[in-house]
Amino acid sequence: MSDGARPLEGLFVVSIEQAVAAPLCTVRLADAGARVVKIERPEGETARHYDSAVEGMSAYFVWLNRGKESAVLDLKAEHDLALLHRMVAHADVLVQNLAPGATDRLGLSADAIAEKFPRLIAINIVGYGQDTPYAAMRAYDMLVQAESGICAVTGTPDTPSKIGVSAADIATGMNAHAAILEAL
Repeated sequence: MSDGARPLEGLFVVSIEQAVAAPLCTVRLADAGARVVKIERPEGETARHYDSAVEGMSAYFVWLNRGKESAVLDLKAEHDLALLHRMVAHADVLVQNLAPGATDRLGLSADAIAEKFPRLIAINIVGYGQDTPYAAMRAYDMLVQAESGICAVTGTPDTPSKIGVSAADIATGMNAHAAILEAL
């Protein structure tokens, strides 16, 4: 692209995201030129407070949120939820990695999105298959590493340990990114 245009310019992404998986997905979209609006709760996204290594902000947060805009919304407040719905109505992509069932309570279940916003590409990142007994459980990278057996091959036989990076979250974020590109 010799004219300096980035491949996803003009794409509007709304993301209700936290920690690693969804933010990694959307930072890649932002890097490619998409306008990404990250929805944060009033106290700020969890990863903001992991450490203060980068000018008072968390290194994880800075790494995963460069190039994004942020909107602070209290999604339990009717007027903020209505604003979110107006934003989603104009979005091309919606990404979320809230706790299981949270989007249903926000009126953004898969069925509601298909009915109200049929052209919207919606990525719902959840930890476990939604047709399994674990569907309502939250997943954390360390838990997934332990359940998958990675911890059994790391560390010592007496002290299994998590690998140094959030491998499950990173793989999930990259798969979500690929799914969006395929849908586009």
